[in-house]
Amino acid sequence: MRGSIDGILGTKEEISKERKLNSSSTRTKKWLKRREMWLVILGVLLHAVYMLSIFDIYFKSPIVHGSDLVSPRFKSPPAKRLVLLIADGLRADKFFEPDLETGQYRAPFLRSVIKEKGRWGVSHARPPTESRPGHVAIIAGFYEDPSAVTKGWKANPVEFDSVFNRSRHTFAYGSPDIIPIFCSDIPHTTWNSYPHEFEDFATDASFLDEWSFDEFKSLLNRSNYDPELKKLLQQDNLVVFLHLLGCDSNGHAHRPYSNIYLNNVKVVDSIAKRMYDLVEDYFKDNQTAYIFTADHGMSDKGSHGDGHPANTDTPLVAWGAGVQQPKRSSRGRYSDDGFRFVDEHVHHMPTPLDWGISGIDRVDVNQADIAPLMSTLLGLPCPANSVGNLPLGYINLDEREEVEAALANTKQVLNQFLRKSQLKQSTSLRFKPFKALENHSSVLEQIEALISVGIYEEAMKLSQNLRTLSLEGLNYFQTYDWLMLMSVITLGYIGWMICLVLHVLQSYTSFSGSINQMLQLRNNRSQVYICGFLVMAVIFVLLSVERSPPLYHVYTAMTIFLWTQIFSEYRFLKLLWKDLSSSNFVFSMKLLATSAVSVVILEFLVNSFTDRKLYTYCFLIVGVLAAIYLFYAIPGRSAVPVFILVSCWFLSTFTLMPAEIPDNTPLVIASGLIISGVALAVRCFDLTTGGSKYWQCILNCEDQKPMSTLLFYLQVFLVGLSSVMVEVTTTHRTEKKELLMLHQLINWSVAGVSMVLPLFSPTSLLSRLTSIFLGFAPPFLLLSIGYEAVFYGALALVLMAWILFECAILYLTKAWTSSYIKDARHEQEERWLQLSDMRVPIIFMVLFNVAFFGTGNFASIASFEISSVYRFITIFSPFLMSGLLIFKLFIPFMLVICVFSAITKLIGVSRLGCYFLVILSSDVMTIHFFFLVRNTGSWMEIGNTISHFGIMSAQVVFVLMLFALTNIYTKDIHIGSRRSSSQKAL
Repeated sequence: MRGSIDGILGTKEEISKERKLNSSSTRTKKWLKRREMWLVILGVLLHAVYMLSIFDIYFKSPIVHGSDLVSPRFKSPPAKRLVLLIADGLRADKFFEPDLETGQYRAPFLRSVIKEKGRWGVSHARPPTESRPGHVAIIAGFYEDPSAVTKGWKANPVEFDSVFNRSRHTFAYGSPDIIPIFCSDIPHTTWNSYPHEFEDFATDASFLDEWSFDEFKSLLNRSNYDPELKKLLQQDNLVVFLHLLGCDSNGHAHRPYSNIYLNNVKVVDSIAKRMYDLVEDYFKDNQTAYIFTADHGMSDKGSHGDGHPANTDTPLVAWGAGVQQPKRSSRGRYSDDGFRFVDEHVHHMPTPLDWGISGIDRVDVNQADIAPLMSTLLGLPCPANSVGNLPLGYINLDEREEVEAALANTKQVLNQFLRKSQLKQSTSLRFKPFKALENHSSVLEQIEALISVGIYEEAMKLSQNLRTLSLEGLNYFQTYDWLMLMSVITLGYIGWMICLVLHVLQSYTSFSGSINQMLQLRNNRSQVYICGFLVMAVIFVLLSVERSPPLYHVYTAMTIFLWTQIFSEYRFLKLLWKDLSSSNFVFSMKLLATSAVSVVILEFLVNSFTDRKLYTYCFLIVGVLAAIYLFYAIPGRSAVPVFILVSCWFLSTFTLMPAEIPDNTPLVIASGLIISGVALAVRCFDLTTGGSKYWQCILNCEDQKPMSTLLFYLQVFLVGLSSVMVEVTTTHRTEKKELLMLHQLINWSVAGVSMVLPLFSPTSLLSRLTSIFLGFAPPFLLLSIGYEAVFYGALALVLMAWILFECAILYLTKAWTSSYIKDARHEQEERWLQLSDMRVPIIFMVLFNVAFFGTGNFASIASFEISSVYRFITIFSPFLMSGLLIFKLFIPFMLVICVFSAITKLIGVSRLGCYFLVILSSDVMTIHFFFLVRNTGSWMEIGNTISHFGIMSAQVVFVLMLFALTNIYTKDIHIGSRRSSSQKAL
C-alpha cells in the first residue's frame, strides 16, 4: 500500500523537492512581477518624455517676449480702419473658377474688385492647415509649432501679440472656436459668437456667415442711439473682423465640390459686397481698407490639415484706402526665380486660364505676410512675433514711405533676433553668437544714411537683406541646443533597448538560470549607482547654471539612469559574453541570421510609412512562401496552404487603393455580408475540428463546445442590422435631413451591445476570436464610408491564416511536449523563449502596421475622415468626434492584438515577454525615425517625419493600453493541457 502511494504521490524526497521548487517559483513570480511593473512604467514615462524632445529640438515655440516694437514713420497712416473677412475653409480654385453648370463666376463682387478697385493673389498657408494656426498666421504674423494643431479648440494657450492687440479697438463676430482665442483676453474688443449647437453638419451652414454679418450690422444700427459707441466707431486704428465658418462646415459635411459648398462661396461674396456697402455708407470717408482671405482650403474628401495645394492655397483680395489699383500683368514667360513659399510653391505660378483674371497682375504672399500688411495699412507696428514679409505690391505708398515701411518690418524681425540672442547669452556658459549679424548696427546706420540722401533702391536692398539674415539668426537660436539634445536622446533610446534585451534574457530565456543565481549577480552594485548619481549631479549643476528648461534635466536624468542600470549588470554582462563566445558555430549563425532578418523586416516597415505599396509586394511574396513551405511540410493538408495564399493576396490589394477613401455606401453594406460569411466559415471549421485529431490536439484540446448557436446568430443579426442602419442614415443625410434621434439611439445601442457579447462566448480559441471579430464589426461598419469595411474582413482572414500557420509550426516542431516546458515556474506551463519565437513579434509588427496603412495613411492628419462619425452625431463636438474616429482606427489594431495574445497562449510563451520584444522592435524603428526628422524642405515632408516619429514613440503606450483592453476578451481563452494533448496525439 505504501509503495502504491509513493508511486502516485512521489517519495518523501520528491515531495520535499517539489515544495522547495514551489517556494522558488513563488519567489520568482513576485520578483518578475515587480520588475516587469517598473519596466513597463519606465517605458511609458521614457517614451512620453522623449516624444516631447522632438519639439524641444526642432519646434520650440517661436514666441519671444520683450522685443521692442517699431512703428512705420508715416506722416499719416494709409487707412483709418480695416475690415478683415476670413472665409474659413475656402479653397482658392473654388473661389476663382467659374461654375461648370452655369458658366458664371461664383464671386462676382470680389472679381469686380480685382478688376477695378484693388489687388489680388493666392495666400499660401503652411501646415498644419487647421483653423487655429491659420488664423494665428494671418492675425499675429507667425507660424505656430506643429503641436498647435492639438490646441485647435482651446482658448489661447500662450500669450502672443497680434494686430488686434495693437489696434485701438477691435470688433469681432463669428465662431466660438476662433473669436475667443484672439478677443477674450483683450480689453479693447467688442465681440460675440454663436453657440456651438449652431454648428450642425447635417444642415447648410451658410446661415452662420449671415449671423456674423447681421451682428455687425446690428452694432452699426445701435450706434445711432448710443453716443459712446458712435464716438468709438469714429476713431482711427479700428479693426472689424468677421469670421465666416460656413464653407468649412459645409466642406466637411458635403465636400467642396457639392452644390452646398459652392453656393456658400456665393454667400461669402454677397456678404463681402454688403459689408463694403454698409461700411462705406456709414462712414462716408473712403478711409477703410478691406482684406478678404481664408485660413486654409479643403481637400476633395472634406478634410484639411496636410500640405496638399487644395489645403494650402487660399484666396487673397485687398482693396480700399491705402491699397494699390489693379495693374495689367507684365509677365511674359513664367520662369522659376528660385523663391519658394512656405508650401513649396514657386514664386511665379501661372494663373489658370479658367479663372479669367490671368491678365491682371497677381501678387502671391505667405499667409504670415498678411499681418504686416494690415499693420502697415493702419500705421501700426507689426505684431511683436511676426515673421511675415510686408508685401509692398499691395500698398499704395510713395518711394520713401515704401522704404520706411520695409525698414520698420526689418527692425521688428531684427529686434526678435536681438532679444533671443540676449536671452541665450545670459544663460550660456560658452555662448556662440550668430556671426552674420555681429555688425547689424552699422548696417542700420548705412540704411538710415541712404534714406536721408534719397537713395531708396539701395536702402531697400540692404533692408531686405538684413531682414533675411535676421530670420536666419532666429532659426539659429531656435536650434541652438540641437546637437546636445540629439546626443542625449539617442543615448537614451540605445540604453532603453539594451535594458529590454537584458530583461528578456534574464526573465524569459533558459540563459537566466535560477532566481538565486540572478539575485547574487545583482548584488554589490552600490559603487555603480554612486558613480551614476555623481555624474547626474554634475550635469544637473551645469544645466541649472545655464537655466535650461526642466525637460532638459528630465532627458538627461533618464539617459544617465538607463546607462547606470546597464553598468550595474556588469556581472551578468560578463557571464553573457562568456556564454556567447563559447557557443557553437551553428547557434552563432542562427543568432546573427535572426537579428539580420528582424532588422531587415523592421527597415522594410520604416520605408512602408512613405510607400504603402510595399505591403502589396510583401503579402504577395509571403503568401507564396508560406503556402509552399506548408504544402511540403504537411502533406495531405493542402487546404491550409491554399487558404493562406488566397487570404494574403486578398489583403495585398488594399494598399494599392487610394489613401483618400471615396464614399461607397453599397460596398459598406455588402461588407456586412462578407463579414458574416467569414464568421460562418470559421464556425464551420470550428465545428469540424472535433473529427480531426490534428486540429483537436492543437485548438480544442479538451473538447470544448464551440460557440453557441444562439449567440452566434445574434451577433450575425447585429452585423446585418448595422448594414441596414448604414443605408438608412446615409439616405437621410444625402436628402439633407437631420439624423433622427431614433436612428442615433439604434446605432449607439447596436455598437455598444455588440462589443459586450464576446464576453459570453465559449473560451475555446476559435470560438472566442470569432465572437470578438463579430463583436467589433457593427461599430466598424457604422463608422465606415467605403472600402475600409471590406478591409476589416480581409484582415480577419489573414489573422486566421496566421493562427493556422502557427498551428502547423507547433505540430511540426512538437513544441507542446514536456521537453520545452518550464520547470513548473508558471501555472500555465509557459516555456522559455527561443530564437525562433522572434517571428511572433515580427509578424505582429507587420500586421499592426498593415492596420495603420491598409485603408490610408494614418500618419497624415487628412486621413481622419470626419464624415465617418455622421451616423452617430452631426452636431459639432470635436472631442466626441475625435474619440469616435480614433476608436474606428483602433478596431483593426484590437483584432491583431487579440490574435497575438491567443497565439502566445497557443505556443506556450509569455505574452509579456513577447510584448517586450514588440517594444524592442518598435524602438528600432523609432530611433530610425528620430534621425529621419527633417527641418528643411517642404512643410508637408517635415510634418510627415514628425508624425512618423510620434506614432512609433506612442506605440509603447497605446499598444500596452490595447493589450490591457483586449485582455478583457482574451484572458479566458483556453488552449488546454499540452501534456494531455500530446499524449492523445501519440
